[in-house]
Amino acid sequence: MAKKSIITSKSEKFLEKYLNNASPTGFEAPGQQLWLDYIKPYVDEYFVDTYGSVAAVINPKAEYKVVIEAHADEISWFVHYIDEKGFIYVRRNGGSDHQIAPSKRVNIHTDKGIVKAVFGWPAIHTRSAGKEESPQLNNIFLDCGCTSRDEVEKLGVHVGCVITYEDEFIILNNRYYVGRALDNRIGGFMIAEVARLLKENKVKLPFGLYITNSVQEEVGLRGAEMMVQNIKPDVAIVTDVCHDTQTPMISKIEQGDNHAGKGPVLTVGPAVQNNLLKLIIDTANKKKVPFQRAAASRATGTDTDAFAYATGGVASALISLPLRYMHTTVEMVHKEDVENVIKLIYESLQNIKNKHDFRYLK
Repeated sequence: MAKKSIITSKSEKFLEKYLNNASPTGFEAPGQQLWLDYIKPYVDEYFVDTYGSVAAVINPKAEYKVVIEAHADEISWFVHYIDEKGFIYVRRNGGSDHQIAPSKRVNIHTDKGIVKAVFGWPAIHTRSAGKEESPQLNNIFLDCGCTSRDEVEKLGVHVGCVITYEDEFIILNNRYYVGRALDNRIGGFMIAEVARLLKENKVKLPFGLYITNSVQEEVGLRGAEMMVQNIKPDVAIVTDVCHDTQTPMISKIEQGDNHAGKGPVLTVGPAVQNNLLKLIIDTANKKKVPFQRAAASRATGTDTDAFAYATGGVASALISLPLRYMHTTVEMVHKEDVENVIKLIYESLQNIKNKHDFRYLK
């Protein structure tokens, strides 16, 4: 008999809508509203900070505070320069990959609505073999079908307009969720599902739980930096994506050996509090949740770093979801891994009892 999924059809429909919506760094509000509308029935209250990070709260009057967190923003582009012929040059908003841009369809977000455009590229017939230019930040360009700068500007396009890819969510071989912005709106989905399970299963926690969807991670963990000051939590469990290193052209010596489909990845590193990590590992073993391991050096490169070292130190851990083709329009995650991250966070929360759990020395 097939194992029953903890992700419902209603949840999956929300995931599709959430991923297809654009939430570029600095402009996350529409996606945050979708997320908040979905999670509201499962929480007691919520607050939104100055830049748009959202914390949905269960048991808000509790003194002891635990955060489960993901980031809401996606990489994108800005209009940087419009030349006299109406071609548009771009600047990164986050870690956008210039090499995947040529031939992609995009949406330029303007006050007049969406303007469609494409990343153009010279036809193969016009390029000299052996002397081909590769896509670079200074030579990729957008074509929105205009013939002059004035015509472009009349559409509402100006320097600073944000640009997102229009690729949409699919399920591949009934096994992988595929789309743009899984990094890391899939994290927002997973923590919302934890809230749903807690509510539906009538789980009572002995602490305040702050389900936090932070903005501006892609430009330096900025949303998490603000939210840790707002919440001042005692514990933070962060979820983000990491690399599935099983596809071609990736060095396992450099990137580690992690597999999509083999479970969440638990990171060891200075920002990860060892006692909290042990609790999560013990939970995984007890509940038979498969997991993998990774090692971080100076930093994890995730919002974990923002929580760990703030407000005198927050006991923090990172549960990552293996992902293929990060920062492309075809990011892929395994459905079983998504379920297992949800399950691991859900079960781990029930093993956090009080503020003495994570004393470093006893």
